[in-house]
Amino acid sequence: MKRTIIMTIAAFAMAAFSGNEMLAQKPKVLPDHRVEFTVRAPQANRVQIDLGKQYDLTKGENGVWTVTTEPQSEGFHYYFLIVDGVKTPDPSSDPFYGCSSMASGIEIPYPEGDNRFYQQDVARGTIAQKYYYSTTDKAWRRMFVYLPAEYFTNSTAKYPVLYLMHGGGEDETGWANQGRTDIILDNLIAQGKAKPMIIAMLDGNTRDFNAELFDNCIPFVEKNFRVKTDAANRGLAGLSMGGIQTLNAVVPRPEMFGYVGIFSSGWFAQAGPMGGGDNEKMYKMLEDRKDFYNKQFKEFFFTMGGESDIAYNNCKVMRARLDKIGIKYSYFETPGGHTWPVWRESIYQFAQKIFK
Repeated sequence: MKRTIIMTIAAFAMAAFSGNEMLAQKPKVLPDHRVEFTVRAPQANRVQIDLGKQYDLTKGENGVWTVTTEPQSEGFHYYFLIVDGVKTPDPSSDPFYGCSSMASGIEIPYPEGDNRFYQQDVARGTIAQKYYYSTTDKAWRRMFVYLPAEYFTNSTAKYPVLYLMHGGGEDETGWANQGRTDIILDNLIAQGKAKPMIIAMLDGNTRDFNAELFDNCIPFVEKNFRVKTDAANRGLAGLSMGGIQTLNAVVPRPEMFGYVGIFSSGWFAQAGPMGGGDNEKMYKMLEDRKDFYNKQFKEFFFTMGGESDIAYNNCKVMRARLDKIGIKYSYFETPGGHTWPVWRESIYQFAQKIFK
């Protein structure tokens, strides 16, 4: 039996973005963006915080360990406790699925006046959690679907749909939780900067992504939601691993999509486990039908988290190949590396370019 859970943006945001658990006072973000961690572990011999960089905590009275980190960049960051060599989520923080396990997360405030990633007093959309049976994996699977506020007040309208993919070590919760996709779209739509759209946030952890996308996910969304079904009203985007999945889906079947977004990703410069061995085949497809791709993709959009992004060189090499072939695309770069603050910026930029 299919199960459907629908929650309002407010309820979902409260569950996903509260930061500390109820009544917990740590971790604490200081005004200069340093973070103060406190852990009670009286029997531990060594306690560390892994926040991309590892910090050793100092043991005090009653077995309470403390440390204050260096200033952190704004936005969402994963972190872990390491107690006597065992990595674990922090019980004082909300859990998030990332790094191929449950992790903790902390929000560093954005600069005053930058409200793009905060919930505003605007019409609120809804996130639907939908279960469907996958003929690819022979199992029940889940997707999150963002529905704009007007979806429920305009009962006859149909909407364009963006299929949005997470990165490696994450799942379908990533864009809904860490990415704040609903909040970003609510704000953009209210400001008239983005068209009302549906966003299907899929689970890319499957044995055959293209089969899962084309045989299961797209048909399910088109059957269960009021969406426009032509390529001009369908987009596909993804970050990191999801960006490679996106490339490997849209190049063989460009007639399915009008909008493509590749965030912190690109085919591997060298042959590797993420389809690197098929690069030349993909480039040949692009070369043979260059004019068709340039006409078909109304927006072919690449973003990168600056030179510190681990996918930066792969994307640079790929863009050079696209330039040589003559494939048209747009490019946006923002500092931040291979992190969720960069990908929030990516969807913020991309959402304003599509379905116009």
